[in-house]
Amino acid sequence: MTSEIVKMVAKKANLSESVAQTAVDTVLNMLKDKLPPSIGDALNTYLASSGTKGSAKSKNSALGELGNVAGALGGLFGKK
Repeated sequence: MTSEIVKMVAKKANLSESVAQTAVDTVLNMLKDKLPPSIGDALNTYLASSGTKGSAKSKNSALGELGNVAGALGGLFGKK
């Protein structure tokens, strides 16, 4: 999944893949540092499992965790 993101950033921002990789790594690391550990772990699991065979259960688990956290955060801001 990360390589797909890097390619998209490189194309849309007209950057080399090396520079795009640095940008993506920087953003992902910042997100992992700023978000609660459970979200960072779910993000790591999702990114690591994407594109690998037999990873649907792991990917779905990570997405479920991200969805649960997103729902809880939405509740904090008045969404139900």
